[in-house]
Amino acid sequence: MHRNSFTVILLAFIFSSCASTEMMHLSVLQPAPVSLPSYIKNVAVVNRTQIDKKSKVYDAIDKIVTLEGSKTDQNAAEETISGLTDELKKNSRFEEIKMVKASDLTTNTPGMFPAPLPWDVVEKYCDDNNADALFSLELFDSDSKIDYSVYKTSIRTPFGTVPSIQQQANMHTLVKAGWRIYDLRDKEILDEAAVERTINYYGRGMNPLLAAQALINKKEAVKEVGNTAGHAYAFRIIPLWMRVSRNYYVRGTNNFKIAKRKAQTGNWDDAAKLWKDETNNPKRKVAGRACYNMAIISEINGHLDEAIKWAQQSYENYNNHLALYYVNILKNRQIGDDIAKAQQEAAQ
Repeated sequence: MHRNSFTVILLAFIFSSCASTEMMHLSVLQPAPVSLPSYIKNVAVVNRTQIDKKSKVYDAIDKIVTLEGSKTDQNAAEETISGLTDELKKNSRFEEIKMVKASDLTTNTPGMFPAPLPWDVVEKYCDDNNADALFSLELFDSDSKIDYSVYKTSIRTPFGTVPSIQQQANMHTLVKAGWRIYDLRDKEILDEAAVERTINYYGRGMNPLLAAQALINKKEAVKEVGNTAGHAYAFRIIPLWMRVSRNYYVRGTNNFKIAKRKAQTGNWDDAAKLWKDETNNPKRKVAGRACYNMAIISEINGHLDEAIKWAQQSYENYNNHLALYYVNILKNRQIGDDIAKAQQEAAQ
């Protein structure tokens, strides 16, 4: 068989398989990546990104290489602290959140995570601020690269409009903010993670120097992205609802066609009645698809145990391989739901 012929047959098989199903979406509660113990109610937030004296020479070199302003990172780090604090205050699980000035907290590894804070330092800040945990911004770094491009334009002169060429300076900046969460009671670091955000902006001028000078908003842009990074990190401790997709069968018998139309209008319960009838269809393929669809409606209704049983029946009794994949999805969701519920209970 020629290779092209095999490709055509393979594509035809894929499209025919896809045509037998249709996609639907539902919301699923995703557990937060970081679980905080229920006893953590008050937190202090500190900035540890100030460079110590011994490392300032290396940091100055780094600022030249990465096109950082003298205080760009310092100001943006403060915005990151504000962003995290603002987002945490929206979360009812905390009773008090304090931004704490910590001029004695420094790092000797610019752009990287330093060694963890000693626990006696963590204890001091927690005790002084009646906090159960310490959120520490351990690194903040912005690396910029600049390149130039040329584009054609036109300018007005006393002699009319004439063609011209302008230079465009393109700045690409990667902002990286790294956090640690220190649990005072259990002397445990609950999380160590960095959030990255990229910003791109440009300036134009008649020559490269003027184009670069047009990039006057860099500091404000980095501060804004720093603030966004702070908000983003807060979501590591908050369970979130996510939209996920599922495929369900729409072909097999006339009941499947009718059920498809009912599902498209949101009438899932009546669609399920038709699928339930087809679970006893003498044709194994049809019965397997019906069992699979019964798993779908069970998940929609929040009955995960029942959904797993239907999906298992579809695979075990009728060899529906899509159902085996779905069983694993449902079991993973069940685990995630348990974790998310436990996180929500701890927050109450």
